[in-house]
Amino acid sequence: MEDNKLFSEFPPVPTEKWEEVIMKDLKGADYDKKLVWHTIEGFNVKPYYRAEDLEGLEYLEANPGQKPYTRGNQCGGNEWEVRQDIRVKDPKEANRIALDAVERGATSLGLCAKQVTTAADMAALLKGIYINAVSINFNCSQDYLQTLKLYVEYARANGYDTKELHGSVNFDMFRYALTHGKFHRGEEGDLQMAKALVEYAHEELPKFRVLTVNSNLLHNAGANIVQELGFGLAAANELVARLTDMGCKMEHVASRIMLNVGVGSTYFMEIAKIRAARLLWSKIVEQYKPECDCPYKLFINATTSEWNQSVYDPYVNMLRSTTETMSSAVAGADSISVLPFDNAYKEADDFGYRIARNQQLLLKEESYLEKIVDPAAGSYYIENLTNEIAKGAWAHFLKVEEAGGYCKALRAGMVQDEVAETARKRDLDIALRKTTILGTNQYPNLLEKMGDKVANGEKHCCCCEQGDEVKVLRPYRGAEAFEQLRLQTEKASHRPKVFLLTYGNLTMRKARAGFATNFFGVAGYEIIDNLGFATPEEGAKAALESGADVVVLCSSDDEYAELTQPVCDLLKGKVKSLVLAGFPKEMVETYKGYGIDEFIHVKTNALDCLTKFQKQLL
Repeated sequence: MEDNKLFSEFPPVPTEKWEEVIMKDLKGADYDKKLVWHTIEGFNVKPYYRAEDLEGLEYLEANPGQKPYTRGNQCGGNEWEVRQDIRVKDPKEANRIALDAVERGATSLGLCAKQVTTAADMAALLKGIYINAVSINFNCSQDYLQTLKLYVEYARANGYDTKELHGSVNFDMFRYALTHGKFHRGEEGDLQMAKALVEYAHEELPKFRVLTVNSNLLHNAGANIVQELGFGLAAANELVARLTDMGCKMEHVASRIMLNVGVGSTYFMEIAKIRAARLLWSKIVEQYKPECDCPYKLFINATTSEWNQSVYDPYVNMLRSTTETMSSAVAGADSISVLPFDNAYKEADDFGYRIARNQQLLLKEESYLEKIVDPAAGSYYIENLTNEIAKGAWAHFLKVEEAGGYCKALRAGMVQDEVAETARKRDLDIALRKTTILGTNQYPNLLEKMGDKVANGEKHCCCCEQGDEVKVLRPYRGAEAFEQLRLQTEKASHRPKVFLLTYGNLTMRKARAGFATNFFGVAGYEIIDNLGFATPEEGAKAALESGADVVVLCSSDDEYAELTQPVCDLLKGKVKSLVLAGFPKEMVETYKGYGIDEFIHVKTNALDCLTKFQKQLL
């Protein structure tokens, strides 16, 4: 049978021809500025990719389920564990939530074992749960080895074969050091505990992952994708190297590691990150020359981002975590944990758990993402992103190795300083509103009040004394700074009023009034909009009558020449601040002389500017 390609009657178009058409359409505009995406990870993304861009990518020859596992660990489907993380400490209450989660579709549970110290406690936590059908993951514990022993005791008492049970414990000595400023038992003591966990799991729970690398901590502290991946893999490699030096078999250690990645909202980049993680892990494992293929199969749990969650307009968090879940599923994550949409400001409740769980179930059972292995394969764009992220992450991995390994890099503050610098850049982009957090630094719901909904206290279950052995890395949310401004406004006895004095050209005054509404709305100020005034004097009079604290002039650059001086003459000293929407460069000093206090425009650092207004008005 003749193999006719679709559209074979059309001649192929070379790249040069595409470029000619693009340059013609740009009409002299800078190609690099207009069409090339300069990522915060340090590489550029072209506006389009072609087959020629895949030349030299050797891993493309492998199928799903084959080394280097870039295309996933599975070859017959894309089944992943639907994980529900439950932070409740009380064993009986956690059990109630867990039973409901399993009944409604969860196939993996994340449980807090902080208060599980006896066989009775373990029985209360796991009562009614078929642990041979559900993956059990202990997220928090006073002593993970003791927790595992209690788990094994419970399993045997209830007739389960411990050799077939799946799950993990969240033992991560590096995460503890980064959040507490010291290693829990000292560096060597933590390594001894890691060794004991590996040896116990090998004998009793061979399908359990007992060493976790929480690279999502780096993600939630503001790290970019290549930093999270490069440093996370360096931590995993440190465990393999150090524990094999202590007498463990390489295969036993590598097969017990789980990588817990954070997944943000840059959809295609996050798909590529998870694929690149498996590629690089295979490259690392290969150097140890394992006796079987099991160590190559890195188990990846993907957790939706905390960094990009917001308190205001919280239902948008559902949209964010849905795209993050899709990225994880398309990339072939082994398990996915979706955080409740209201996680940023309160303890999860049944509704939050239900929505988080159903986001995965819908993608599984209605979008059929579990049926297709590596649906991103062959995409010129995603394959190139995978390669670029792998190269960037590998550079960070090598940097850690050159520093003497991950522990030494942490003690030197190298990892923390690099992440902090990236976080600073990301914070600046949010302050300048180059990065939009919907409902927080752009397009706020002016009627929304969240002050009485924000829970006080620490939501997480771990709290221990702090040390100064290791520089601490602080997880945070990108929206926090803007949220603090608005929460301050809600708590204040006086809510500032912003009067929009609109004048002249209809298009320009409406555009600038909309900009000013957004600008001051994110701080929770009351906005008084207007249809437009016939004269400056009429506008000034209405502004005074409104009792406004701030008056914003909204017009065209040309008409500001006739508007600004009369309004300033009438309002200067009678309102707290006079603001002009826009930046007519040639007239700035003149308008300042008339009495304009501030100019707001697209290049304004909104966070700094609004902070000044808070000090002045509240």
